[in-house]
Amino acid sequence: MISMKQRIVSGAVLAVFFAAIIVFNQSFPLALNIAVAVISAVAVYELIKALSLEKKWFLLAPALLTAAAVPFSGTGDLRFLVYCLFTLLLFSAMILYHRETSFKEVAVLYSMVVLIPCALQSLVTLRSLSEHHGMFYVLLAVLSAWVADVGAFFAGTFFGKHKLCPEISPKKTVEGMIGGLIVNVAAMLLCGLFFSQVYYGGTKTVSYFSLFLIGFFGTFISILGDLSFSVIKRSCHIKDFGQVIPGHGGILDRFDSVIFTAPFVYLLVEYLPVVVG
Repeated sequence: MISMKQRIVSGAVLAVFFAAIIVFNQSFPLALNIAVAVISAVAVYELIKALSLEKKWFLLAPALLTAAAVPFSGTGDLRFLVYCLFTLLLFSAMILYHRETSFKEVAVLYSMVVLIPCALQSLVTLRSLSEHHGMFYVLLAVLSAWVADVGAFFAGTFFGKHKLCPEISPKKTVEGMIGGLIVNVAAMLLCGLFFSQVYYGGTKTVSYFSLFLIGFFGTFISILGDLSFSVIKRSCHIKDFGQVIPGHGGILDRFDSVIFTAPFVYLLVEYLPVVVG
């Protein structure tokens, strides 16, 4: 059984990983694109392996190449072209190797290669919303998912009594959800306070209303992402996506909630900026 200590250590490693990206934000901006590409490709590979499709190179190759390419393709015609090529390759492979594969396998893989890289690529797009504050927005998108998860874990561990979705995720509780909500909202507001008053010494103003919305709705969206991938596991008879990160499972287990929160934070920040002055 994974100990709480392992969860904390693994979480710290992930935090250092993103801190390194922030450090290189100015000197090597492609660091974020590379990180998102690696995470996307590894997440897709974990799914392929969990489905026992890793030996089917005609599915594996186009899926991994597409997952790695999307974070560098932007949001316009180039990304459309990437997915057009992926569609042609994948369905051509299904026809050529129809005796070795099924439409269900292709459909699951296709949907995940569209969902995972596109959603995570919104972290790169989020950074582009502001030349000076983009990485702050990226941090909010990731933290709004992870903090909600950590808050729910501890609240559920110590106070959890009422199951939230016992048939999908037996360990999730209503008390954990409430705890995650409170912790997440507080964390987002504190992030804004630190950013404006400490990092910028009071020269920048943030919208605490926007931060509240990120913390509040981000919690529910994070849970939605976690439960959605739990349903995918059950539907595909997958026990676990992997054990790359001790205490957290695979990369996909760690980023399933980020896949849902990142696009949400991007849309919210685009219309309700966090940094307002």
